[in-house]
Amino acid sequence: MDKTPMPFRNVRYKRGFALMVTLSVLAVLIALTMILLSYFEKVQEDAEDTAALIQASLYYSDITTIFDKFKKKKDLFSRLYLFPVPLQSEDGRFNLLLRCTPLSNGVNINWLAMEKRQDMQEAYHFAQSVFEFLVQEYSIQDASRLHEMLINEIEGKDEFAVNAMGRLRQKKGIISFKQFAQIVSRYQLEADDSRVSLVPWRKYFTFSSSAKVIDAEYGSAELLSLLFDIDTQSIREWQTQEIRSSLESFVRDNGGDYQARKNLIAGKNFLEESQCTVAYRSAKKQYRFRFEYIQGEAKHFEFYDNN
Repeated sequence: MDKTPMPFRNVRYKRGFALMVTLSVLAVLIALTMILLSYFEKVQEDAEDTAALIQASLYYSDITTIFDKFKKKKDLFSRLYLFPVPLQSEDGRFNLLLRCTPLSNGVNINWLAMEKRQDMQEAYHFAQSVFEFLVQEYSIQDASRLHEMLINEIEGKDEFAVNAMGRLRQKKGIISFKQFAQIVSRYQLEADDSRVSLVPWRKYFTFSSSAKVIDAEYGSAELLSLLFDIDTQSIREWQTQEIRSSLESFVRDNGGDYQARKNLIAGKNFLEESQCTVAYRSAKKQYRFRFEYIQGEAKHFEFYDNN
């Protein structure tokens, strides 16, 4: 009798092994394809961001060139301070939104450290009075500690801030709201004081080292109320008038003492100290960039991806 074993079991094993090998290869190929696709998408995204950055640089150059050509810059920026201005070409391919805000329309936060400067006593005392007003108004728990942290930062004594802020701490002083906000956040954690986050600091203080006086014409109603001892409602009504009197006339007509604050404010002189933000779309994504325009010089360009 022929006892040669039937080969079907061996054949089935080989077919099964071949199928396993095929599935393994397919799995590897699929995984490799997914990786390559992710790399491609990343490269494509990076290319889009690079193109958007180049586009931002061109917009930045064009906008600052237009600014430079304006002789009456107060007329230009007074409009930009009120509301954002859309700019669009006729074919719709060029579309952006320009917004500018004054850099010196509040009390320079760095004035808090001017106690020993004889020429800055008036500025120091007013800054201190604003700080104390906010402390009482918002029931800050440990005002002396917050004040100490701010002074240390302004005078460059805070080693933690030097390490944390990087390029921002290359010079003494508080030179941005981001820098200031980090100090406030540290205080909030240290003192467990959540009320400090409710303070509308930007309505009262400015965070530009270049601010030597207050551009009061563009100040908040809250700040002007402290400056001239006039109720905020009257100030808001004046600010919303399409055609309004000068700040000096308004203060005088409402019983305020404009002359008493003359050394602290810019008066009729327009301060060319603005921060502008431009929002635009590129390759179906939203981008923006920011820069400062100070005394006819554009600086501190920063590019952002809003996605």
